[in-house]
Amino acid sequence: MNAITITKDTPKTTLSPENKTAKETPVPSKLSRADDDSNFLQNAGTQIRAMVDRTIQRNIKGLNYLISSKPDVGLTPKDVLIERGTMRLYHYHPMADEVYRTPILLVMATTNKSYIFDLAPGQSMVEYLLKAGYDVFVLDWEEPKPEERGLTLSDYTQDFIPSAIRRITEETGEPDVSIIGYCMGGVLSLIYAATHPDGPLRNLICMTTPVNWKEMGLFHAWTDERHFDVDHLVDTLGNVPGDMLFTSFDMLRPANRPAGRIQLWDNMWNDQFVASYRLFDRWSQEMLPLAGEYYRQTTKDLMWRNKLFTGDLVIDGKSADLGNVKVPIMHAIAKHDHIVPFSASRPLLEKVGSTEKEEVILKGGHVSLIAGPNAVRRLWPQIDNWLGEKSV
Repeated sequence: MNAITITKDTPKTTLSPENKTAKETPVPSKLSRADDDSNFLQNAGTQIRAMVDRTIQRNIKGLNYLISSKPDVGLTPKDVLIERGTMRLYHYHPMADEVYRTPILLVMATTNKSYIFDLAPGQSMVEYLLKAGYDVFVLDWEEPKPEERGLTLSDYTQDFIPSAIRRITEETGEPDVSIIGYCMGGVLSLIYAATHPDGPLRNLICMTTPVNWKEMGLFHAWTDERHFDVDHLVDTLGNVPGDMLFTSFDMLRPANRPAGRIQLWDNMWNDQFVASYRLFDRWSQEMLPLAGEYYRQTTKDLMWRNKLFTGDLVIDGKSADLGNVKVPIMHAIAKHDHIVPFSASRPLLEKVGSTEKEEVILKGGHVSLIAGPNAVRRLWPQIDNWLGEKSV
């Protein structure tokens, strides 16, 4: 009997391209894994050293920040043409070989110093305009003295601005002037223009200027006529203290200042960030008091009665109806302005009687619209483009 042997064949497997690749991929060796671990540790060590160095720098620079003096501001060379009570008129030295015929007067808000127009070289609206060929003047304010508590809208719009313009025409020999007004400086400029329809004003630019005061948000709520006794406040204090005004502005966004301090600490190692922070922080904290009667009048006539918006405002017997404003006008509005809300500022061009008017709406806030890196790229070139052809 023949023995039968049964042999099991091992099935043949055909490798797919994927299997071939997997089969051909070498298994990581212990050496390559060790290299990866070494690189990871080296990178982690570098990051830790950088973090430690940054922390040391932050502490050293933080100490320097606390003991350092205030940053220098308003460094562009200028002459003082008028120094009278709260009023100052500056004339800046030219920086261009050719200068436009029509000079510019920048009118500052009455709550703050005008060096927001001239923070630092490279961050100066004044410097930018000078280099573009403009003859630049600035109407600035000092702290009103106790004896100036009686100043009113009439003093600012029928005396201070006209006096500045007369001095400018004497200085330049030119018959007219362009005005750029910021915030409340824009309101004063509008009232001047409306009450001097035949005056020497050639062009007007308003920036973040409130027109419809019923839309002034928290400011309107806090000064509600039913609860806010402005007469008692002014009769008791005389001039309204700068600290009180600073607190009211701060309360619009109470978390901003603590958040800003945290951001400052996180960036204390960054010299450029710290330098910029110090400039803006100094300006925001150096808030000026307001003359008592001026504050009383703006509260009653503008905030309560909204007379600038309705056209019922009368100054020294002259109508300040915005329809009287006929000169070419440009209005710059910040989309995210928490001080002068968009709805308070937007109606301006509807109210003026000018046939040539331009509205510029830009991202940014009340201050970043006119100062800082965004202003350098966005607003200042638009002002130059619009104003240049109207200044020859």
